[in-house]
Amino acid sequence: MRKNISSGSPWEDIVGYSRAVRVGNVIEVAGTTAMDGDTLVGKDDMYTQTVFIFRKIEKALHEAGANLTDVVRTRIFITDISKWEEAAKAHGEFFKDIKPVATMVEVSNLIDKDLLIEIEVTAIVVNG
Repeated sequence: MRKNISSGSPWEDIVGYSRAVRVGNVIEVAGTTAMDGDTLVGKDDMYTQTVFIFRKIEKALHEAGANLTDVVRTRIFITDISKWEEAAKAHGEFFKDIKPVATMVEVSNLIDKDLLIEIEVTAIVVNG
């Protein structure tokens, strides 16, 4: 059984993607940025963007029938690796006790020059 989770963004239909997809007990959350509709949250602030993204991801997980405790992997794409500690601080606030495997890599650009970070996660629901 497949369940597509939409964020309501018009880009989902244009590009052909979902915010998250659940197949069985596995949930994949697409690359998520600090955009709230057409508004950037946390311009020039890595920590604020990261916190906003994890809250957005958490909402998608809840809609898919999961929680942050079900996350087994995070992938973080950051445009300035010198700011990794700000992103890591936010990651730790959400995952300190969960401790999923994590990857953080520097990328040259994201789709908008003001986006500092993009995050995707994988979750596996054990009970539910």
